[in-house]
Amino acid sequence: CSENNFTEPSVPLADFIVPPDTDQETPIVPLAKLPDMSEVPPTAAPPTAAATASLPANGSTATGTVAKVRTSDDGSIFSLLYSVSKKVAIVGSIYLVGYMGWSVAWLIAPVILSVARDQLAKTSEKKRDIAKASALASEKDVILARIDELPAWVYFPDVERAEWLNKILKQVWPNANHFARTLVKETIEPNVALALSQYKMNGFRFDRIILGTIPPRIGGVKIYDKNVDRNEIIMDLDLFYASDCDINFYLGGMKGGIKDFQIHGWVRVVMKPLIRSMPLVGGLQIFFLNNPNIDFNLVGVIDFMDMPGLSDLLRRIIVEQIGNVMVLPNKLPISLSEEVSAVALKMPEPEGLLRIHVVEAKNLMKKDISVLGKGKSDPYAIINVGAQEFRTQIIDNNVNPKWDYWCEASIFTTINHLVGFSLWDYDQSMPGVQADDILGRLASIDISSVIKKGVLDTWLTLEEAKHGDLHVRLQWYKLTADPNDLQQILLETQLLRVTTMSSAVLSVFIDSARHLKVSSLRTLFHTWHLLNRMLCLQQARANSKPDPYLVCSVNKQKKQTAMILRDDSPVWEQGFTFLVTNPDNECLNVKIYDQKTGNDIGQYTYTLSTLLKQFNMEVIQQPFQLQKSGPESKLYMSLSLRILKAGDIEEPETLEPAAALARSSSVKTPEATVAPAAVKDAQVVNKRLSAESPIIEEESVKVAPVISASASMEKPISEVVSTVLTHRMPEMTSSGGEHGLGRIQLSLTYSAQRQKLDVTIHKIMHIPLRDPSSIPDPYVKLYLLPGRSKESKRKTSVIKDNCNPTYDASFEYLISIAELRHTELEVTVCTQKGFLSSGSPIIGMLKIPLDDSDITTPAGLKSWFDLQPELKHE
Repeated sequence: CSENNFTEPSVPLADFIVPPDTDQETPIVPLAKLPDMSEVPPTAAPPTAAATASLPANGSTATGTVAKVRTSDDGSIFSLLYSVSKKVAIVGSIYLVGYMGWSVAWLIAPVILSVARDQLAKTSEKKRDIAKASALASEKDVILARIDELPAWVYFPDVERAEWLNKILKQVWPNANHFARTLVKETIEPNVALALSQYKMNGFRFDRIILGTIPPRIGGVKIYDKNVDRNEIIMDLDLFYASDCDINFYLGGMKGGIKDFQIHGWVRVVMKPLIRSMPLVGGLQIFFLNNPNIDFNLVGVIDFMDMPGLSDLLRRIIVEQIGNVMVLPNKLPISLSEEVSAVALKMPEPEGLLRIHVVEAKNLMKKDISVLGKGKSDPYAIINVGAQEFRTQIIDNNVNPKWDYWCEASIFTTINHLVGFSLWDYDQSMPGVQADDILGRLASIDISSVIKKGVLDTWLTLEEAKHGDLHVRLQWYKLTADPNDLQQILLETQLLRVTTMSSAVLSVFIDSARHLKVSSLRTLFHTWHLLNRMLCLQQARANSKPDPYLVCSVNKQKKQTAMILRDDSPVWEQGFTFLVTNPDNECLNVKIYDQKTGNDIGQYTYTLSTLLKQFNMEVIQQPFQLQKSGPESKLYMSLSLRILKAGDIEEPETLEPAAALARSSSVKTPEATVAPAAVKDAQVVNKRLSAESPIIEEESVKVAPVISASASMEKPISEVVSTVLTHRMPEMTSSGGEHGLGRIQLSLTYSAQRQKLDVTIHKIMHIPLRDPSSIPDPYVKLYLLPGRSKESKRKTSVIKDNCNPTYDASFEYLISIAELRHTELEVTVCTQKGFLSSGSPIIGMLKIPLDDSDITTPAGLKSWFDLQPELKHE
């Protein structure tokens, strides 16, 4: 058949992908669209590769246009000037280095950075071109051309194909430009401008917003039919958008643009509530479950000037603001029926709270370079739960950091919601410039697995790293409307001794305000300000109505609504969530500001303790009289308070009783023969309790029963002793200990929830005085064994000339319960003056095993211990 009659042949896989020549710039070749079987003549033979390349393909118009535009830009005067300037700068730098007689090393770093930047730019451009071509092709072409990036329905059996939805999107996409422009101008632009103003960069605004002709593509659809409320429909979409958009913006006097915008991630669409009239669905909630992958290309003056940090800062802020609009806990609500109130659709509804404890990391990579080679790292961790991001403190020069960092994240959905962790090495740089090195990422933790267990305490191996592990602990808290649960959670947070932990969650929905008034003083001030600018027309308009926005706060948490232009009865319809430490003594503070003057035009304070007394701890669409405003000024809002309650903790399976029974039954020696030895061991242990008074020692001998060898082997020492001796703990002791070196009083308490060991050194008594002219200056050192690392060293202050010093000094160790069972605490009492004739500073020491069960009780272990002679380190 002739070339004119032949339409859209299929392309074999071998001819479809041609490896690019890295030394040459190859033009973009649009993907050919596969024909329907009904359109291909039965006698048509496959064409040759040359013929295939010469044939036009439907759907390639947009991509071809983009390629022509890029080629035209490369030959423009702008690109020519850029190339000439770049070459002049390079030649001038080389001439300057030679003229000044500097070392060649001054040229090495710029050359390396330039080559790396160019290579990264080429790689990013190639990825965008491939993605754009894939977006224009049919699904079959995408599979054949990019076999490594199959659609979601190929990987997941519960994800269905959505070609029908892609056809609908293609049809309606030309009409979506107006909606997107409104969304960007009203939501994203003010937030980007506000974020840039913090870096003294003002005047950001979008000028032109054109989405282009390439619509988003849905790789698969998943519908949930289990664990879903009967009044809602939940649907997940695998969204991939590689656009040919043309967006221009201004930053001060500079003009820039965004092109080749791409976004990929899972979008959740919640249809709720279901109603009995058309359209059967009251509204939609659209959001990303987790942060999507976003990429775009900055063009214009900003990219041309390549100011240090400016393009990176602008890119980061734009990505963050997109997340603040569409990533959980932020949602894009769309009302579909007037029957459904704004409260039902837009008020936040958290399902629970996730308490995250980043304990420590070990064996991290060394990223910093020192004079002698590889140094250490300055690690910190970032935790991501949707758009909620938390960052630990930076620990300098340590590859085994202990953060003990606590944070809490409100959870709005538990289905396929993830917690992400990443570790970074801090490198100081200019503000907004990302110079930190990645130390590793972790496979995300599904929140549903934490809910199932109640508490998840685990070590996670770092990915994208040669080595390294992270210790985290996560606990799930459900929400209740019972005020009687408040005291229990308050007691639990007090035991944690972390002041930032919360006991309740407050949901606030700001509906609207009515009849806001600007005071006469503010009006006169604003009038004077406008007269100075000779803007009489704007004066009249500004004096009539304010530009209000609302700020609500609980403690240090602040949330702000959008600004409404020239309206004394603004309608915001925005919801916020606050974490409350104690509802009994906290308040919700609301202030309304006029953006023109910066002054507040109304305020209200709501005491949260009154919300505890309301039915179901809720107030729905109630009017509140505003203060410092007109007599008719009202604020309409809804409040809902929920108390935290720890989720059900799954008890781990334990084999200890069975193992103990098996080991005890394997002991062939009769119990009577080993009893004397066991009693002797118990008496040795009791030496830490002896010498409090003769009466206690006498009672301990009388009541001591026979202890089996198996019991002494299977139980911690304090458990064995507690079964044979009941004693009180005096604050004083009259004995100098078994070795005559004195006695020390210690308290040991371990909190499994905080993964923390508290050691308190109370006092030392009866340090021997060998030389009356040289009274000791005692102090105490602590180490954790085995290892005796510098990180575990703790030291008290020195008390001058005292044989009975009192310290009451407390120290903390971050340590897991598994490590605690195999760890000892080394206590060493030293003096700044030489002790005995050898001049050794050590007065006495002892080692305390930390597998004692009393240490893990709320009261802990408090006891007197005999100091022993100096022991050689192993």
